[in-house]
Amino acid sequence: MIARLAVGRPMFVRPTDRKGVFTDGSWLYTRNLVPGRSVYGEALRTEGRVEYRRWDAERSKLAAYLKRGGRAWPFHPKASVLYLGAASGTTVSHVSDLCPEGILVAVEISPRPFRDLVSLAEARTNVIPILGDAARPESYQARVGHVDVLYQDLAQRDQEGIFLRNAGFLRPGGTGFLMLKARSADVSAHPREVYAAARGTLGKAGLVVDEVLPLDPFETDHAAIVVRTT
Repeated sequence: MIARLAVGRPMFVRPTDRKGVFTDGSWLYTRNLVPGRSVYGEALRTEGRVEYRRWDAERSKLAAYLKRGGRAWPFHPKASVLYLGAASGTTVSHVSDLCPEGILVAVEISPRPFRDLVSLAEARTNVIPILGDAARPESYQARVGHVDVLYQDLAQRDQEGIFLRNAGFLRPGGTGFLMLKARSADVSAHPREVYAAARGTLGKAGLVVDEVLPLDPFETDHAAIVVRTT
């Protein structure tokens, strides 16, 4: 659990039980892979000659997942990651910090945020940006291979269908994170119904569903669905 900041007491950045994630008792941090550079205006903090980047749970669903007590944590320094819906790279940048010796293939369909993603990748050599449609994984299949982690954050319909079309990239024992936006999937259904339906779809497809965790209050009507391959 994340400790609360004690009033009147200085708190120092220290490791959490999630590899690569740090806390000062209130905020989460990752160790900055590119010291001196902020990505989205986040605060930088230096202690013991190490620079950390503040990780805002209201700007990143993966940070919200941690704040909500998420259990799965497959990220490590050499992990390979396929990230769908990379946008301009807010969460991508923190995953880059978490996997400094790994490879992060970041797919984004919109040209405007993709330009920011390319700029991010110029400084972070473990990030490979791809302008592409996550619903058509065959268009980037040759550039991905098998990965340890599949992470999807798309605000559109058929989110679980797109996830399943990309699940073949996961190596045996790999972990997938579907950050499901209920209102994009079905605006008329209750979010709990949308989460349950997605869980059933993923389970019927042969994935082991380990966790369905709503991300409120950080991300309203969103849930992290965590799966693994066998």
